[in-house]
Amino acid sequence: MDCSKCNPVGILDGTPCMTRPRCCYRIKFCPRAHYFRPPEVPQHELEVITLTPEEAEALRLKNIRGLDQTQSARQMGVSQSTFQRVLASAYRKISEAIVYGKAIEIMRATPT
Repeated sequence: MDCSKCNPVGILDGTPCMTRPRCCYRIKFCPRAHYFRPPEVPQHELEVITLTPEEAEALRLKNIRGLDQTQSARQMGVSQSTFQRVLASAYRKISEAIVYGKAIEIMRATPT
């Protein structure tokens, strides 16, 4: 079922959609660099891990600004559990890139 055409209540053609609408994150920074790669891996062999803007913001708030998860979630305008899921996803992606020698690309935030 294509839930991108759901109305705000989550109903498509009288059938409830099973996915929740994507929440709007407050992202207050733009990284100076958007691509990082290990120099030892040839370009044609390189795999890329993509971080979303919200994952990059979660890393910045938690690790650079030193906020706890509740404060960070408040800054991003999401629940603490949503922030935890975003942060865990970012940690997993960064770890995979480091352990397996993959590049990291940070998606650019699209203005709303």
